[in-house]
Amino acid sequence: MDGRPVFRDVIGVLESWDDHGLTVVPRNGEAVTFPEDLLVAGKPVPLFPARRVPRPEAGPGELMAVAARGWPAVEQERLGDWTLRASAGFTRRANSVAATGDPGLPLPAALEAVRDWYGARGLPGYLELTGDSPAGLDAELDRLGAEYAPTLLRTAALAPLARAAREPAGGAERVRLARTAGAEWTALYRRVSGDPATEEAARRVLHGGPSVWFATARAGDGTPLAIGRVAVDGVWAGFGAVEVAPHARRTGLATTVMAVLAARAAEEGATGAYLQVEADNGGAIALYDRLGFTTSHTYQYARLPRR
Repeated sequence: MDGRPVFRDVIGVLESWDDHGLTVVPRNGEAVTFPEDLLVAGKPVPLFPARRVPRPEAGPGELMAVAARGWPAVEQERLGDWTLRASAGFTRRANSVAATGDPGLPLPAALEAVRDWYGARGLPGYLELTGDSPAGLDAELDRLGAEYAPTLLRTAALAPLARAAREPAGGAERVRLARTAGAEWTALYRRVSGDPATEEAARRVLHGGPSVWFATARAGDGTPLAIGRVAVDGVWAGFGAVEVAPHARRTGLATTVMAVLAARAAEEGATGAYLQVEADNGGAIALYDRLGFTTSHTYQYARLPRR
């Protein structure tokens, strides 16, 4: 009105700052990009306090469906009610059959079809078994000599973990968030191999999901020390890929990374946290115990023997 400039605030996570301008992701998750010459001032803003509400109620079937969306396979195909998933061998979660319901074939024929499907891709046949798997499947797998690996799906209320990111001694200022897993993040992720096909599958799986964030904690000289990933899906936030450089372990960095990711997920409306961990990974389970996670249920990966 009087000729003075009009300023607007954009509050959120600074995702990038390059020749194309600045990109900031507000709480609603919709990125805002603007040219650098429009930037007048910037300052750190405290993390949004998470709501103190209990974890959401969900049964094993719902949680497994959320987890599948948060870690989506590159290739999927239906076999009756079952879902065959393949991702060039990158993790069992993305290379196994969600064996829930009726496969539409007698079980021996269904398992042969599974073995053929994965064999055509040079992969072993894995089945993800939950309480919703069809009756008689365990007996048929035992008859074939399948090998089993128990895995825990654990849940927690998100607010206590998110609040840890606001503690002054927590080191949250060392953590940076991004929508993509850059070279430094990937260098710390031990599950990525040197095979081009597997690396491409890993990239697609890691970046899949409703709302995915990557966290990197750095030393004072910028060296990456710890990483993590969260996939936000409504009220649920799925944590994974938490890794700490060997020389930086037992310093609280894993907790710090998860806390910052939890705070970001809370800003998008999540109130519950979940993760999946192998039942024999005692070190990780002990960490998650301290962070308030408890076991929702145990499921199995059954590996079919090759012919």
